[in-house]
Amino acid sequence: MSQSLTKIYVHIVFHIKSTTVPISSNDKPHLYSYIRTVLADRESIPIEINGTSDHIHILCLLSKNIAISKLVEDIKRHSSRWIKTLDDKYSRFAWQRGYAAFSVSQSVLEKTINYIKN
Repeated sequence: MSQSLTKIYVHIVFHIKSTTVPISSNDKPHLYSYIRTVLADRESIPIEINGTSDHIHILCLLSKNIAISKLVEDIKRHSSRWIKTLDDKYSRFAWQRGYAAFSVSQSVLEKTINYIKN
């Protein structure tokens, strides 16, 4: 085959550090928007992003040009730096070191989107 084609849906979950201030409801939409930009810059297509004050869910179409570990590292690094610029309360904000990433079958894509939304 002369070209590479992939269609890999990935559900990513990670938490804030326990010593970090929770993400406020007002800041979540801005954070999710920023993460969408990070994903797009890495040729990964954001599908759904949501979470609570202490963790985040991301569903995306993974680019063929990046490993999941590198994508998560970039999302966490850039979003952590960015959120610190919003308010002094986030001056010590950090994500936990680990993460979970699960491939999602096309057959359960809508179910996964609804899970993340709610």
